[in-house]
Amino acid sequence: MTKPDTHRGSLAFPAGVLLALAAGWGAFPIVRYQRVAQPVAFSHRTHADKAGVKCDDCHTLRDDGTFAGVPALEKCAGCHTQPMGTSGAEKHFIAAYVTPNREVAWPVYARQPQNVYFSHAFHIKLAHLDCRQCHGAQGESDTLPPARFERVSGYSGSAQFQNMDACEDCHRQRGAPDSCLACHK
Repeated sequence: MTKPDTHRGSLAFPAGVLLALAAGWGAFPIVRYQRVAQPVAFSHRTHADKAGVKCDDCHTLRDDGTFAGVPALEKCAGCHTQPMGTSGAEKHFIAAYVTPNREVAWPVYARQPQNVYFSHAFHIKLAHLDCRQCHGAQGESDTLPPARFERVSGYSGSAQFQNMDACEDCHRQRGAPDSCLACHK
């Protein structure tokens, strides 16, 4: 009668646990988040460099100080009733959206939970933050990244910038209030 190899069995369980953890760390973010491509090929760099457009020329605050979000088609149509350049993306945009007067269904990058209160007006006007501090170098990009949505909650945000850890770090660095009730209602 042969004796079972107990040494091999004692390594199999920890190896299996490590393999499962590694697979989970790699697969969980892929399964948890859905990426949705933006419907229009848009270059912030072209608009900033060639047209001299600034962030707040298109992304504005309403009279009450709330953020108006992505620009309405009428903002774009002010310049793009006819192609200004030679790009196929611009021609497609005019044919698909401007000419038929059809609003672009932009997936929103930062749809916060209902219990989170965030004021762009407070951060821009009172704290004098630059858009890059929360949105990164988005204004210098030639392409729009896909929007990232959590599959369970439906909330969106950037893994790098628009999340609670980034907000807490910024508040700590600036000595801003960081109690839970400053942002959570």
